[in-house]
Amino acid sequence: MLIQYIAEYLEYLQAERGLAKNTIDAYRRDITFFCDFLYKLFEIDEFSKIARNHINYYIKELHDKKYTPTSVTRKIAAIRGWFRWLSANEIVQNDPSLSVELPKLTKKLPKVISVAEIENILKNHLTDIESAVLELLYGAGLRVSELVNLELNNIDMSARYVRCIGKGSKERIIPVGEKAIKALKTYLKKRELVIKKFRLDTKKLFIKENGSAVTRQDVYVFIRKQGELLKKHISPHTLRHSFATHMLENGADLRVVQELLGHSDVSTTQLYTHVSKKRLKEVYFSINK
Repeated sequence: MLIQYIAEYLEYLQAERGLAKNTIDAYRRDITFFCDFLYKLFEIDEFSKIARNHINYYIKELHDKKYTPTSVTRKIAAIRGWFRWLSANEIVQNDPSLSVELPKLTKKLPKVISVAEIENILKNHLTDIESAVLELLYGAGLRVSELVNLELNNIDMSARYVRCIGKGSKERIIPVGEKAIKALKTYLKKRELVIKKFRLDTKKLFIKENGSAVTRQDVYVFIRKQGELLKKHISPHTLRHSFATHMLENGADLRVVQELLGHSDVSTTQLYTHVSKKRLKEVYFSINK
């Protein structure tokens, strides 16, 4: 009885909330895991039998299995969302997840690299496609999923902007600089050769030399290798963090950066102001030793 309402809830998340496939898959795993736990330990297969203490037992189980506070919070948030939907649709009368306490999370400052380090990467004899990928990840602050899903018509060379679909299927328009446009123009010439060679019919912006589309994993591997040359562990998200931090350091308005990043809550963007202050202190004390 529990399982049958998971599919309906996931359909609601996709159709009404417009959540990304990866997010919906995570919800499916988290809720299914919770239902399996209830049945294996308590033989519960009806909503009326679920009480707050069962969810507390579940949280204890997650802690015993060494899940991080962030993972525990995400899993409980998935259950809470499910029960809210169940209550709204009058499938359950009581919501046992309402008063469940979540673990306190300590906000970690995003990892960033300097402008000089970005410039060093650009000097590493990158291929045309690598240069274009780097320029968009850093120059537009794109998420890696947004980057690999870009299509040709998402780029306006003359107006110098990129249009992408972010979390929650929200569209945003991001201006890009001259360097990014130049890198894209150079790459697009190579892309056209690949399209003709393999007679491809694809709208995807980033295509590899073998004719296949660039994947998230391809981008992660490329950025990780560049980080190794800097003797640092970095990811595509590091470039997004760096984009936001450098924007704020150069006087950009917090709300503008929020719009560019596609954050629904400005408090998420505010975290970068703390990064800027931390970097300012580091620079100051390195000079005044």
